[in-house]
Amino acid sequence: MTYTKQKAEGKENVFILTFDVTTEEFQAAVNKAYERTKDKFSVQGFRKGKVPKKIIEGMYGKGVFYEDALDIIMPEYYEEALSKEAIDPIAQPEVDVTEIGDEGAKFKITVTVLKPFTPGQYTGLTLKKAEFPVTDEDVTHELKHAQEHGARLVGVDDRASQKGDTVIIDFCGSVNGVKFEGGTAQKHELELGSGAFIPGFEEQVEGMNIGDEKDINVKFPDDYGSEELKGKDAVFAVKLHEIKFKEIPALDDEFAKDVSEFDTLDEYKADIKKKLEAANVEKAKNADEKTLIDAIVKNTEVEIPEAFVEKECESLVRQFEYKLMYQGLKLKDFFAYSGQTEDDLKASYKEAAERNVKSRLVMEEIIKREDIKLDSQKLDEKFAEMAKRDKVSLEDYKAKINHREYDYFANEVLTESLYDFLFKNNKFE
Repeated sequence: MTYTKQKAEGKENVFILTFDVTTEEFQAAVNKAYERTKDKFSVQGFRKGKVPKKIIEGMYGKGVFYEDALDIIMPEYYEEALSKEAIDPIAQPEVDVTEIGDEGAKFKITVTVLKPFTPGQYTGLTLKKAEFPVTDEDVTHELKHAQEHGARLVGVDDRASQKGDTVIIDFCGSVNGVKFEGGTAQKHELELGSGAFIPGFEEQVEGMNIGDEKDINVKFPDDYGSEELKGKDAVFAVKLHEIKFKEIPALDDEFAKDVSEFDTLDEYKADIKKKLEAANVEKAKNADEKTLIDAIVKNTEVEIPEAFVEKECESLVRQFEYKLMYQGLKLKDFFAYSGQTEDDLKASYKEAAERNVKSRLVMEEIIKREDIKLDSQKLDEKFAEMAKRDKVSLEDYKAKINHREYDYFANEVLTESLYDFLFKNNKFE
């Protein structure tokens, strides 16, 4: 195989690779194509898969295997040329077959790469350091969370329900006297004031006593997810079975003993503050990294490939979908409730996607320019952490890891090395 490389006229980031496949190379590929596809041909007098190549060519024409032969040749030759020329395509290549026959084949592959660019100033910068001090209010906030987590529901029977209570109810909803799907439940648990139901529903349950039955009139919102119900007036027949209120534990030494390994509240509070400070150190580090990259990116001119932005938008949509899944929701439900489409969601992410892509391209360019290498020792330390988590040996963990996981951790280590370089060569005050 021989090939030539030339720039497309007037385009510094587009290359044309012209391949010349010899007669011997092409015939070898034709023979491979025959072996791969011969089972598809049925000819009277021959068992399936046993029809001679010449018979098939005689029936269907000499070019019957040409397309499959090119499918064998092209990927191999293309990848070899990309490797030799150190070309990194940013989009699907364009293919043009100019000659094909028993004598061989010629084809051109047009490849688009990222336009060369120079990163903005990335050393000698003076930037403001992020600081996140831990306040007494932060500690109090965490204590309240612990209190809420330790709260218990206590039944009451000597008063009516009120906001903040959890009630157990039966309900049956109807529109114009006709029950609708999903509008009926028994012994349903509902926290009044949570906003979990249609506007106006929970407020009308407030004031009911145990055993009370009541018709509640509400109107479905105009943007409700169900076409059959949006904007409709509805009646819910409700029966209240139980009323419970949340009993919050007192903040004292006994509480500290119940929720931690400490004997006193003061010790527990000191530990909360210590953990918050450690978390804020990491938070400040992440903020400084973002400040640094944003400063470099701001002063960098680079043409961002639309294919990169589209792929990043899709990635952000998938991340959003995973977040919904953790909340017990599906993306299609979100679209139904919000009235958006997937294209609308992608469009809302476009600015963030462009920013992410530009940041990544700038970081990759600095890594190339400064010849920052992957630290194999640090990579092994990452793998050792994962092996410890999975309770296996480092060797066993590395043996089972796939290439995507390897690339993920390798990129993480390389990025850490980049930040080490940038922090050494810039100042934070």
